[in-house]
Amino acid sequence: MRSAGAVERLTSRSWTFITNHAQVLLTVARHPDATVAELARAARITERSAYRMLADLQRAGYVRRQKVGRHNSYEINPTLPLRDPPVEDELVGELIALAGKRSVEPESLSDRH
Repeated sequence: MRSAGAVERLTSRSWTFITNHAQVLLTVARHPDATVAELARAARITERSAYRMLADLQRAGYVRRQKVGRHNSYEINPTLPLRDPPVEDELVGELIALAGKRSVEPESLSDRH
């Protein structure tokens, strides 16, 4: 996991495309052994909010928590659908795969028009 300084590179953030729940989910996907404090720093939210979002994701079945010694490890269920109406037929695993891509090829953009 990166240091908190790496997360602080954006100093004024008025809005984002990805909700805080999705940011927590994507961070869990990348770092399943992250602490709640690390998840909160990555999503730029309070620890209390991170706990609440993890609880929401667990209740809905998107995230499963496992005790590993004295800490938690998280596992994502990639087969569940996204909850937003415009993408409700898409799966969580597809969001995670999309977020893992570094760039879009210019040819693929021109093919869409």
